[in-house]
Amino acid sequence: MEVDRVYRNKGYWAIVIGGSSGLGWATVKQLAAQGMHIAMVHRDRKTQLKKWLPEWEELQSCGVRTLRWNTNALNDGNIQQIGEELQAQMGEGEQVRVMVHALSRGNLKELGGKNALSTQDLSLTVGAMGINYYRWATVLRDRMLFQDGSRCLGFTSAGNQRVWKYYAAVSAAKNVLESLMRSMAMEWGPEGIRSNLIQAGITDTPSLRAIPGHETLIEQSAKRNPLGRQTEPEDVARVVDLLCRGEADWINGAIIPVDGGETLI
Repeated sequence: MEVDRVYRNKGYWAIVIGGSSGLGWATVKQLAAQGMHIAMVHRDRKTQLKKWLPEWEELQSCGVRTLRWNTNALNDGNIQQIGEELQAQMGEGEQVRVMVHALSRGNLKELGGKNALSTQDLSLTVGAMGINYYRWATVLRDRMLFQDGSRCLGFTSAGNQRVWKYYAAVSAAKNVLESLMRSMAMEWGPEGIRSNLIQAGITDTPSLRAIPGHETLIEQSAKRNPLGRQTEPEDVARVVDLLCRGEADWINGAIIPVDGGETLI
């Protein structure tokens, strides 16, 4: 990882929702290494915490401040409380540079059979992986925590258009997410709040491994990728970093593929 500390001493904060694994965790490490303060929201059991807590503590060596909440990031009361606590912890001149919504929670079911996707399953998935992006951004905006030039970023996938077995609810959630992102970009843009999504390639993360038949997805993505390998979380995190820089100020309302050209084939 190239480290130029581009955010050092700028008072920038990143709030990463769903940041303890996969794309979220890679993003936390990338932004901290570049000098951005980190506020992370996650939900993990003690056994899971032990796996990454030593790395979390090492983030302090990057010269950044860190905050984290192990709680339900879908609960309105928790979101409001975290917004209040984050506001209280910020120093003079500090504001949120980027909100990254990396939370992955949903139902992976077929539309028929004994365990068919129910409307409740669909509602939960769309709420968690679609609407929750807007919910978090609204709380930060209402508290005026975003700086002029801030970014809201989320993650979509090729499953937004392709039909994958068991993926119907997540696909619906991704399309809701994309629609909200575009409206936020248009309506909040005049306030200096940009909104974009990254469409990552097939990436070996805990979320992917929850999909039945994920082994086939992993194998196929590596074979057909023009660059000869599968997308890695660090590939995506580096693009998050790029989108936080001043050079990306004119990117708003975009869905950016980060897949090595995988979806071209």
